[in-house]
Amino acid sequence: MAKIGIIGAGSWGTALSLLMHNNGHEVTIWSIIESEVEMLKTKRQHESKLPGVVLPEEIQITGSLKEAMEEKDVLILAVPSPFTRSTSHMMREYLKEGQKIVNVAKGVEDGTLMTLSAIIEEELPGAEVSVLSGPSHAEEVGKCLPTTCVVGAHTRETAEYLQNLFTSPVFRVYISPDILGIELGGALKNVIALAAGIADGLGYGDNTKAALITRGIMEIARLGVKMGAKTETFCGLSGIGDLIVTCASVHSRNRKAGYLMGKGYTMKEAMDEVKMVVEGVYSAKAAMGLSKKYQVELPIISQVNKVLFENKSAAEAVNELMLRDKKLEYSELPWE
Repeated sequence: MAKIGIIGAGSWGTALSLLMHNNGHEVTIWSIIESEVEMLKTKRQHESKLPGVVLPEEIQITGSLKEAMEEKDVLILAVPSPFTRSTSHMMREYLKEGQKIVNVAKGVEDGTLMTLSAIIEEELPGAEVSVLSGPSHAEEVGKCLPTTCVVGAHTRETAEYLQNLFTSPVFRVYISPDILGIELGGALKNVIALAAGIADGLGYGDNTKAALITRGIMEIARLGVKMGAKTETFCGLSGIGDLIVTCASVHSRNRKAGYLMGKGYTMKEAMDEVKMVVEGVYSAKAAMGLSKKYQVELPIISQVNKVLFENKSAAEAVNELMLRDKKLEYSELPWE
């Protein structure tokens, strides 16, 4: 049995608290929001973000960051990506040397263009930072439906330790040393999911979505490999796996926001309607910064940015994608 502190009590943090409890670990979950702490203590479920998933009394709920962090074997950082830096900074006061931290949020910081693990390592020097990612909607993990993810860590020893910690009959975990690739796949798929949602909102069909998914993973992989990630990672759970589920699922907040924009909502109206952090909106700008920095063309992500931030119509963006210069699918393949 391990002592687990979960930092962030949104849908994903709540679902993981139940998973870790069911795996036999001692779990404490923290929220900075007083009303959220009170709701979880009294109702034993997150009524707005994860209704119907009841937390056993053994799971401790706290508003004290000190209580959530002290004497814990592993901390799971589950706050939305825009709050990763500020929350990590707050954690510094109570951090022990060598503390294992698993980041489960997905994003790239606008401005610095840093991945979330890099932010955590900058704010919390001395911590051992790993990541968990893959096709894993909280709504399904909370209901104990079979799910598979991948843990990325700096050492195989830590990866295998975390693999054993998370693995259950309904939650299978693979391991990988490619932290960068795992994080880029998890962050940038949210931007492609916005595009998939926009296409749905415009009334386009399965052909369109299949095209966005396949060409979208090519964009992500092209950038990721240029940055030093491994091609194989984008063919795996945190790459194409996470992209498929986020583009297709009714649970996806990014797809839902895109759908509303396809129906004519503004970005702000769509985000207000979703009522949860739409991380793809934050990652979209950062992706364009990475595109410029590494000189990698990202046509789909570029058009999403124009819809989000330049008031370009969704229909016009799709039309421009379809009428781009003719290309080879794979430029490296030889002709006879």
